[in-house]
Amino acid sequence: MTGEQLIENINEIYYLVHQANTRMAILWLENMVFTWRWWLELGLTIIPWIVWFIVRKKESTDRLLYAALVTALIAGYLDYAGIALGLWSYKSQVIPFIPAFMPWDFTLLPVFTMFFLQYYPKVNPWIKALLYAGFGSFIVQPFAVYLDLYDPKQWKHYYSVPFLIVIYLIAHYFAYRSKFKKLDTK
Repeated sequence: MTGEQLIENINEIYYLVHQANTRMAILWLENMVFTWRWWLELGLTIIPWIVWFIVRKKESTDRLLYAALVTALIAGYLDYAGIALGLWSYKSQVIPFIPAFMPWDFTLLPVFTMFFLQYYPKVNPWIKALLYAGFGSFIVQPFAVYLDLYDPKQWKHYYSVPFLIVIYLIAHYFAYRSKFKKLDTK
């Protein structure tokens, strides 16, 4: 394949992505926005952050948000990869052109991570990681399937367990790091 053919193929693929996004935006506008699923996912995107903001341990805010960011980045990438590989899909979207997994990866997982980190800090992180993974895999995912928000296709809920354990343990590692050098303010 020549360089010019490669560029043509890349442009064709980007055109298909553009077409898919345009179709999804039209579908969203005509069939998703203001439905009960849309309101539910909007609530799942906003309410956990409000609850966390109210009950958070104020002196740990920065550290917890750092762990939440790590959680969101890892979960978002893995979710994107799973969708791209056709392993699962979501049946609703809060906002077009923003990933459908936003309520899950940018709210629920990070907020639950922060709660697990904040409460019972002396509990072994492996135990908390197992509880976190069990809750996500065997309660949240089946409930999302029941509500017809999530389609696991060939993905089994228990496949998520090791991924969620690793996500939690990485977030825990970042939350309890103390090697930050103070910035020079001069």
